[in-house]
Amino acid sequence: MPVTVLLVDDEPLVRAGLRAVLEAQPDIEVVGEAADGAAVIPLVRQLRPDVVAMDVRMPLLDGIEATRAVLRTVQDPPKILVVTTFENDEYVYEALRAGADGFLLKRARPAEIVNAVRLVADGESLLFPAAVRQLASEYGQRPGNARARDALERAALTEREADVLRLMARGLSNAEIATDLIVGVETVKSHVSSVLAKLGARDRTQAVIAAYESGFVAPG
Repeated sequence: MPVTVLLVDDEPLVRAGLRAVLEAQPDIEVVGEAADGAAVIPLVRQLRPDVVAMDVRMPLLDGIEATRAVLRTVQDPPKILVVTTFENDEYVYEALRAGADGFLLKRARPAEIVNAVRLVADGESLLFPAAVRQLASEYGQRPGNARARDALERAALTEREADVLRLMARGLSNAEIATDLIVGVETVKSHVSSVLAKLGARDRTQAVIAAYESGFVAPG
């Protein structure tokens, strides 16, 4: 089955460009478009896309609030890939904190766009880990993050789960973590699931954000 994608951007040329790139792939299908975040929820419910590629800045409802709305109101929500002009942008970090699974630059090359959609849909790797580290370094270390530290302490990760979280933060896939720890991929998947459950994270992106904000992993 192809990965189905909903495009959400207030610029028709951006949507047309993304559609052309993605629909050139045999394993990706663009199932719909929207010009603002306010239209996302009914389209997600109607089309059931695997991935929403969503502009972070839109006039009526931006990508941050649209992400929150989708995750709050849609059962079994899609993966959300934030599309942005500037990577070192607090809006992008807030979108990730709100639950977005990754972000993509509008100037990205076609191969990067395709790879980003596939990675986010697959969910077994962190998209652009170096950029996430930079964002966490820039915006993640705030006074209010005592709550993040408390949450990580309450999670009571085992030593092996802590190792897995550190490797997730480096951007390693499940297969790469398995090789690093000399265990099976299924064992890694089990540890990842446990880490997400203990941290109350929707996916590995949110788990890694929590790891940075709590100081468990240094963003440098």
